[in-house]
Amino acid sequence: MRQAWAVVIALLILPADLSAASAVPVEDVLSEVDLFGNWAIDCSQEASPANPHVAVVLQSPGVVTESHDLGPDFAGNRYSVVSAARLPRELLAIEVIFRPGTDGEQHQKLTLLIRKGTRRTMFNQPDGGEVRVKDGVALGHGVKTPVLRKCGEGGA
Repeated sequence: MRQAWAVVIALLILPADLSAASAVPVEDVLSEVDLFGNWAIDCSQEASPANPHVAVVLQSPGVVTESHDLGPDFAGNRYSVVSAARLPRELLAIEVIFRPGTDGEQHQKLTLLIRKGTRRTMFNQPDGGEVRVKDGVALGHGVKTPVLRKCGEGGA
């Protein structure tokens, strides 16, 4: 319950544009929380909808991408990370562009919980859209978002 309140408070005090909140480059913020690399529920198993593989990569200075591999039978998701800011209680607020450079491009706000080599989506909302994830629960399905472990660093 405390974690839920921390997310609510953080979102209330979060500036509308994270890039205006700090002059710290996005790659520096993501490095501080060790977000770069590969993540999965079970790193030893193939990517699938039940075991998404997520790669966070610094493409070039200022250009960070996040790719979600759901397996060979599913289209992957690609995001461009626009800004990031650390929040209290191991939370990270990020702004992304989903499907950058396509007709389906969409700006989104997310909050991740990053703790002990794991990450979990706690909040997601597209600009001008309905909240999709709140307090770590995907509202459309009523299920908790998965906890992803960092691969290659004690990940299973």
